[in-house]
Amino acid sequence: MLDRTPANTLPHAPGVGYKPQHYNAIMADPGPVRWLEVHAENYMGAGGRPIAQLRHLAERFPVSVHGVGLSIGGEGRLDPDHLARLRHLCDWLQPASFSEHLAWSTHDRAFLNDLLPLPYTDATLTRVADHIDELQEAIARPMLLENPSSYLAFAESTLEETDFLAEISRRTGCGLLLDVNNVFVSATNLGFSPQGYIDAFPLDRVGEIHLAGHDTDEDDHGRPLLIDSHGREVDEPVWALLDYTLARSGPRATLIEWDNDVPDWPALAGEATRAATALTKVPA
Repeated sequence: MLDRTPANTLPHAPGVGYKPQHYNAIMADPGPVRWLEVHAENYMGAGGRPIAQLRHLAERFPVSVHGVGLSIGGEGRLDPDHLARLRHLCDWLQPASFSEHLAWSTHDRAFLNDLLPLPYTDATLTRVADHIDELQEAIARPMLLENPSSYLAFAESTLEETDFLAEISRRTGCGLLLDVNNVFVSATNLGFSPQGYIDAFPLDRVGEIHLAGHDTDEDDHGRPLLIDSHGREVDEPVWALLDYTLARSGPRATLIEWDNDVPDWPALAGEATRAATALTKVPA
């Protein structure tokens, strides 16, 4: 039977989202970085330089695989070809963890290239749980499910997001990926307390934490609107929310995501250094 304990084999240390332009710098001097994360869909090919580099990196670092295209929250069935490619990737790479988003991104046969929200109801809870069961069986390992960044709330939702995630984890045995920047973005956009969200989150199920930068805009009424852009350094209030989280959860594997306008390695390593500092404040 599949072991459904939370995936928590990454070191309680800083990691970064790997970008190929940083390969030489990472191999020469990773600085504080103890592990790496890659997007699954970038490594589903049969070979070539990306796969060769990832094999070399996996010999030195634990690697986490982060999916962005499975559409776990979608109404349709999971794509069996996508599942097969994920299984092949996980079989040869043997990642320390696999994660995906609480979102949907497909309709019929169309892929929408976005991570779209879903209402939190009993029906969507059952659908997501069924999809996670199918995924975990397909890749023969437990997964982590990531909380989304939100820009709207659904009138038909009957469950709080934290309760929805806790129940998904209870039903399926999956762990959770807590994106602290997503919490701050959603709290600002929807008008709730980010600290209150952390207090209600099932922190004992968290196998990984994410941090990223966001952009600031305004909605049509002049209210602040934050965009989860992954294109700049982590904002100061998000660092403070990380401290708040770690004080309650204890140390966790903590990732810096920077996917757009990717900086040179020293800038990314600097963000990882700050994550390392935050982790040193927390008793092991």
